[in-house]
Amino acid sequence: MLHLNRLSYFESMLKSILIFFALLTPCILIAQSNVFLEAESFEQIAGWKIDQQFTDIMGSSYLLAHGLGDTVGTARTQFSVDKSGQYRLWVRTKDWAPFPKGPGRFEVLIDDQYQQEFGASGKEGWHWYDGGTLTLQAGNHQIALCDLTGFDGRCDAVFLTDDLTLQPPNQQEGLSEWRKMLLGLKDTPQNAGTYDLVVIGGGIAGTCTALSAARQGLKVALVQNRPVLGGNNSSEIRVHLMGRTDENDFPVLGRIVHELDNGDPGNANPDARRYGDDRKEQIVRMQPNLDLYLNMHAYAVEKEGNQIKAILARHIRSNEELRFPSRLFADCTGDGTIGYLAGADYRMGRESQEETGENLAPEQSDEFTLGTSNLWHTSIQDKISTFPETPWALAFSNDYHIDADKADWQWETGYGNFNTITQAEEIRDHNFRAIYGNWSFLKNHKKEKYQYHKLDWVAYIGGKRESRRLMGDYILNQYDCQGTREKQPDGFVTATWTIDLHFPDPENEKYFAGEEFFAATKHIRVAPYNIPYRCLYSRNIENLFMAGRNISTTHVAFGSTRVMKTCGMMGELVGYAAGLCRKYDVLPRQVYEKHLAELTGILKGVVTLRP
Repeated sequence: MLHLNRLSYFESMLKSILIFFALLTPCILIAQSNVFLEAESFEQIAGWKIDQQFTDIMGSSYLLAHGLGDTVGTARTQFSVDKSGQYRLWVRTKDWAPFPKGPGRFEVLIDDQYQQEFGASGKEGWHWYDGGTLTLQAGNHQIALCDLTGFDGRCDAVFLTDDLTLQPPNQQEGLSEWRKMLLGLKDTPQNAGTYDLVVIGGGIAGTCTALSAARQGLKVALVQNRPVLGGNNSSEIRVHLMGRTDENDFPVLGRIVHELDNGDPGNANPDARRYGDDRKEQIVRMQPNLDLYLNMHAYAVEKEGNQIKAILARHIRSNEELRFPSRLFADCTGDGTIGYLAGADYRMGRESQEETGENLAPEQSDEFTLGTSNLWHTSIQDKISTFPETPWALAFSNDYHIDADKADWQWETGYGNFNTITQAEEIRDHNFRAIYGNWSFLKNHKKEKYQYHKLDWVAYIGGKRESRRLMGDYILNQYDCQGTREKQPDGFVTATWTIDLHFPDPENEKYFAGEEFFAATKHIRVAPYNIPYRCLYSRNIENLFMAGRNISTTHVAFGSTRVMKTCGMMGELVGYAAGLCRKYDVLPRQVYEKHLAELTGILKGVVTLRP
């Protein structure tokens, strides 16, 4: 049975008053008998998916009925109430495509006496919806979430209370504190252990960082908020590794990337095994000195002066919280989340030509960023299949549709129309509306070609390209990439990818202005060049490294540095630098200032850093 936290009247009243004074939000008096159920913590989630990727915005993971038009299995759990009586049910959900009513309908079933539909109200945004009242006897009961459409219905939490006038908070700040109180979460979570380096983010960059540092003898924690490693190269997102590791000026770098590389399955390969999730995890788990924490989402930092002392992380299903203290930290989250929480200097969007001197930069700075992709795939079946009409999705016609049986990188939403952090869910959902709408058109209006095809995989985790870039002591720009600037003494990571800056496809823009979802690009070729070490640590948070797409570059240079093999080599370099930090008891900047010659020797393979 799912553990429930029960609050006495007086304890509840006291905590509510404290919340009122601390947050200046309306005081919420919790009744003597109440039940708070996180949907992601249900005992059986069946076909529903745990979606944590918007936790920083909405405060929690949630369950997603991602069935591609086929209903998913029913999620179930048990709960108990202290006394018999009338209870009011509240369900926190979202009508994700309210045009006028969206496709995400689901039922909440309680025992055999209550049945109510949610998820298609025509109202935008996450809200607590009043499910009315029901009579419950003291003791144990069962609750179920029953998907009705297969089109991404979602449920965050369920709340039952015998205070029929109580309304749960919708504002994020008050909701987070209220949720924490009901779950009985401690203000000071238990320490996970003692570490020399904590790496946050288990994509290729973070995994390489953790392995590299552990092999220098550091005690390392790798904190990843999904059940698999690899990030965009995992089976959840399915993007192939790009960039080269065979043109390095420093032959030590690239070895771990090669170790993790599972070959090139391309983008959106139907065989999930081709992305090597299990292999990546086995390599990490076999590494001495390295502790792997899957499904843990880092959401807060503790600071002292200009240094991070610990990060706090919450399990995406159980909501268990852990504290990770360390001497050093590496932000490999992609979004620069840890740096942002710590107050690191960062940029987002495009700089102007006047600011950077780059002729590829726009005349005026703006908020334009590369977008996010949700790839998809179909397969040919032995029998004819159908797909419903989707009036809530984007509308396609003979004049404009994408005639394809799978996606590639061009399926991309973001640009300047959406903020890739604060509107990440809207971006993903817009991608859903494009995918489902286009596929519905093909199945219903191009039957001769697609009648035997079935939509069999759509990524519900977004493959994000660009968001925050954390500023280091050096900011890489276009002319570093093109080799027209003087070479830097700490230029170590060899990059080979073109300056690859996407923009809306003109034809797509013509039909979907302001709602573009299909990209184009112009590749500006570069000769191999080296990314300086000074791009890989924060200029104002003294013990913070970064590796991946969030390093210190301009928007233009980012177009070349962002591919995963290059990001993995950044991580390898950070691991070596962290080894020198430990050896000499220094911070990242002092490695450049005092130990650059030794780091250079290590990367050339002529000096060995002994654990």
